[in-house]
Amino acid sequence: MRRILICAFAAAASLLAPLGARTPLAQSVAAAVATDAPARVIVKFRADSPLLRKRALSAAGQQTLQAAGLGQRIGVALDSGRGLSDRSHVVIGHGLTSKQLAARIAAEADVEYAVADERKHILEVPNDPLYAPTAATAPARGPAVGQWYLRPPGPAASGSSTAPAAINAEQAWDVTKGNLSIVVAVLDTGVRFDHPDLQGGNVLPGYDMISAEPGNVFTTANDGNGRDSDASDPGDFVTTAEATASCGRSSSSWHGTQTLSLVGAATNNGVGMASVSHGGVRVMPVRVLGKCGGYDSDIQAGMRWAAGLPVPGVPDNPTPARVINMSLGGAVACEQSYIDVISALTAAGTTVVASAGNSAGHAVSSPASCAGVIAVAAVRHLGTKVGFSDIGPEITISAPGGNCINDTGACLYPIVTASNSGTTTPVAGPPGAIYTDSFNYSLGTSFSSPLVAGAVALMLSVSPTLTPAQVKAKLQLSARAFPTTGGTGNIPVCTAPAGNVDQLECYCTTSTCGAGMLDVAAAVQSVNGVQASISLTTTTPTANQAVALTSNSALNAGQSIATYSWTILNAGTSGATITGAKDGASVVVTPTAAGVFVIELATTDNKGFFSSTTLAVTVVGPVVPPASVPAATPSGGGGGGALGVGWLLLLLGAVVSLALTAARAGRAGVGLSAAARDARRC
Repeated sequence: MRRILICAFAAAASLLAPLGARTPLAQSVAAAVATDAPARVIVKFRADSPLLRKRALSAAGQQTLQAAGLGQRIGVALDSGRGLSDRSHVVIGHGLTSKQLAARIAAEADVEYAVADERKHILEVPNDPLYAPTAATAPARGPAVGQWYLRPPGPAASGSSTAPAAINAEQAWDVTKGNLSIVVAVLDTGVRFDHPDLQGGNVLPGYDMISAEPGNVFTTANDGNGRDSDASDPGDFVTTAEATASCGRSSSSWHGTQTLSLVGAATNNGVGMASVSHGGVRVMPVRVLGKCGGYDSDIQAGMRWAAGLPVPGVPDNPTPARVINMSLGGAVACEQSYIDVISALTAAGTTVVASAGNSAGHAVSSPASCAGVIAVAAVRHLGTKVGFSDIGPEITISAPGGNCINDTGACLYPIVTASNSGTTTPVAGPPGAIYTDSFNYSLGTSFSSPLVAGAVALMLSVSPTLTPAQVKAKLQLSARAFPTTGGTGNIPVCTAPAGNVDQLECYCTTSTCGAGMLDVAAAVQSVNGVQASISLTTTTPTANQAVALTSNSALNAGQSIATYSWTILNAGTSGATITGAKDGASVVVTPTAAGVFVIELATTDNKGFFSSTTLAVTVVGPVVPPASVPAATPSGGGGGGALGVGWLLLLLGAVVSLALTAARAGRAGVGLSAAARDARRC
C-alpha cells in the first residue's frame, strides 16, 4: 500500500503540475506570437563555447551546426544566416519576434551577446517648409530658426536653429512616426478643419461640449446651439459690449487649431509645419472653450467623453483617446470634481497632460495641479524657465514654450502653429489658413503641453499597454537635466512660488520645473529600453519551501541592467517573505502557507531607463511525507489531514489507468511521458 501511495502521489503531482511547465518552449512561444516574419538575431559566441569546436566543414557548415545546437538548447528550431566573423553570425527562427529570440539566446552562458538583426533606414528631415527654413526659403515674417524646438538639442547661439531645450523629436521619428490606433484628444476652442496642414486624414470629427447657459443663451458657445457633433471653431472673440472685468475685449485666438496642430499636423507633406507625432497618430478636437473661456462642467464632461466614458445626453465616443491635452487652467486649487474625473480617466488608461499656467512664476493652475496629471512648465530655448511660466512641486516635466529674447522687433524663438487669419469669425478655406510667426507669435505653456502630449502619443505608439503611471515615470526618467549656467546675466535659481510675487527667468530645479527637459527620442527609447520580466524558476511553489524567481528581462543592443529591486506587493494568505538579497538578478521567497503572493521586479538599465513588472505566484500546501500519512479508517472524518478511502481509490484508479496506457504504449513503441513512465515502474 505504501508503494502504491508513493506512486499515486508522484503521478498526481506530475498530472497537476502547471500546464506551462509541461509545454515545450517553442510551442508556448509560437502560440503567444502571431507572426509570419522570421526572427533574425546576430549571435556572438564566447571564445570557449563548445559550439565553436572545429570540424572538417566549411564555414557555412560550421554555422549550420552551431545554429542547430543552439536551437536544441532553447527549444526553438534555428537556421543559420550570414556569418560576420569567426565567432558571430546570424541565426533565424520562427514563431517569435527577433527581440524575444535574442533575449532567449542571450541567457546562454557561452553567448557573448545576442541582438535583434533589425533594419536601418535613411534618416529623414521633414520637407515642411517651416520646419528648417534656409536663408533662401525662410518666410519674410520668420522665424528664421523654423521649428527649432523639434530638432535635436544643440549649442546655444543667437539665431541658431538648434538650442539646448529642443525636444529631439527628429530622432524619435527614426523609431516611430506614430500609430493611427492612438488617439490624442485636444480639449480647447475646437479646430478649423479646413486648414491645409490638417488634411492628413488623421483629424477625427470630435465633439462640441459647450452647453447652453441659463435662459438658453449661447454666449460662450458663440455658435447658436449647445452640445453637438460639430467641433469646428467659430471664433472666441469678445466685443467691447461683451467684455467684463475678468474677460476683456479680444480677437479670436484659434487656440484649438494651434494646440492640435502641434500634436498632429500632417508632416513631410511639403506644406507648412511639422508636428511632434509626425501626423502619425489621430487627433480629436473636443470643444470646451468659447468666449471668455469655458465652464468646469463642460470641461469635465469633455474629459469623460474623450476617454470613452459615458456623458448623459451625449452619444458615446467611438474612438476613445489614450491621451488628453488641456492647454487651459484657472488660478484655484484642484477641485474634487476634477479629482474624480482624473481618477476615472486614469483607471480607463487615459493619460492627462495639462499646461502649468502663465502667471509669471506663481502656483500651478488647475487642473495641472491635480494628482495624476502630467503638468508641463515652459522653458526658454536655453533651458532656463521662461518668465511667464508658472512652477511648483506639481510640475512633471518642462518643454519649450517660446521666447523672444528681444523686447521689440521680430520674436526670435516662437513656437510655430497653424492658425486662421480671421480676427473675429474665421476666413474659410486656404485663404484663411496661416501659421504663427515672428510677429504674430505663439508663446505660453499652452504650447509646451501639446509637445509633451505628442511625445506621449509616440511612446504609446511603440508600447500601447503603458499605463498613465508608467508613461509619467518614463517621461521623467528620460528627461534631460536643466542647465545651471549659460543664461543671461544674474539669473537666480527658481524657488517655490510665494504669494503673488512674480518670478521671471530663473534656473530650474527638479522641485520647481519637474524632472527635467522633455527629450522625445529618449522617451521613446525608454519604451524600447529594458523590459522587466520575471521567470518562476521553482515549477511547483510549495509552502515552507524556498521559491526561486529570476529576472529574464529583455534588453536591446548596448543595454545592461544596472539595478534590480524585488518587492512583495501582496503576500496574501501565503505569508511570503523575501529571504536574502533583494537587489540581484534572482531572488528567493519563502511562503509559509498555501495562497497567492504578488511580487514586483523593478529594473533600471545602464541608460537610466526604468521598467517594472509583477507576477502572481500560486503556492500549494506543504507536502506531507508518506510515512506520516495515517492509515485510512472507516470513520470518514473530514479533519486531521487523513487520506480517505474514496480519494485513495480514485488515485489508485488513475495509477492503474496510467499503467495500462503505458503498457499499451510500450507495446506500440510509442514514447512515454514522464508521468506514464513513473506509473509503469510502479
